[in-house]
Amino acid sequence: MFDRPFAIEVITPERTVLSTQAVSVSAPGVEGGFQVLCDHAALLSGLEAGRVTVRTAEGPEQVFATSGGVLEVRDNKVLLLLESAERPADIDVSRAEAARDRARERLAHRTAEIDVIRAEAALRRALNRIVTARMS
Repeated sequence: MFDRPFAIEVITPERTVLSTQAVSVSAPGVEGGFQVLCDHAALLSGLEAGRVTVRTAEGPEQVFATSGGVLEVRDNKVLLLLESAERPADIDVSRAEAARDRARERLAHRTAEIDVIRAEAALRRALNRIVTARMS
């Protein structure tokens, strides 16, 4: 029952990252994480920075660090339009750690010029990339 496949596409502004058949998709919705299986009700959800996990019909999981976007479910097709989607092996951990450190520094030494919301978002994205990269 839970292994019936459905179509999935993962798209960023640069390219189509994945187009295949999946049996489950887990995503970080703005109101909490959720999972999509075959015959899911129609849904449109905003996504936060986090990990998207796609279990393909062939079995292996594909994990992506994302920095937000939207997910649509309709007629057994899932479409993810993401700001970014990086596989763990493609993440430059040193670069992500540097971004984390810069964001922490900005938040620790706030001035009128610092956009706190932007710095907090940068910190969440960097931490997500680091954790996702270390999963593999």
